[in-house]
Amino acid sequence: MLKNILAITGKPGLYKLISHGNNMLIVESLVDGKRMPTYGRDKIVSLADVSMFTEDEDLPLSEVLTRLGKKEGLKLASIDAKKADNDELRKFFGEVVENFDRDRVYPSDIRKLISWYNILIGAGITDFTVEEEAEGEEVKAEAKPKEEVKKAAVKNTAAKAQRKVTSASAKTGVGAKKG
Repeated sequence: MLKNILAITGKPGLYKLISHGNNMLIVESLVDGKRMPTYGRDKIVSLADVSMFTEDEDLPLSEVLTRLGKKEGLKLASIDAKKADNDELRKFFGEVVENFDRDRVYPSDIRKLISWYNILIGAGITDFTVEEEAEGEEVKAEAKPKEEVKKAAVKNTAAKAQRKVTSASAKTGVGAKKG
């Protein structure tokens, strides 16, 4: 489920991927449900690609959210991330991930995590798993239509070029028979 949930740098909240075009994605805010386009210049990150630093190895965000959900009973977080001080945030996060790297995980990261968790719970998303098999099937299903669209575009471009040549030669009289 996290594969289709996106964070966009410079824009608050989380977004669900709705559709994609040539140079943009259509996303829907999980907070207010508004749809908007995002373009290639925007830095977009799927929550499935995010992880948290621990003393051993990086822990995927899906695992962190699952642990947080178990701790909170899949309800909104018991701590107010905006009002809590740094020590309270570290103590709270230490209960969720005991061995997190205290040097590389900043209080702002913990605030963002709690904010994301509350947004997901508020949107009714409680399945924090990442489906990897479905991703491969989806890519295969999309590959064929794109190839067909590309072939059609090439044919249309060739036809337009032929029409331009024909209309240009008719205007200039090049290739026209004199009578």
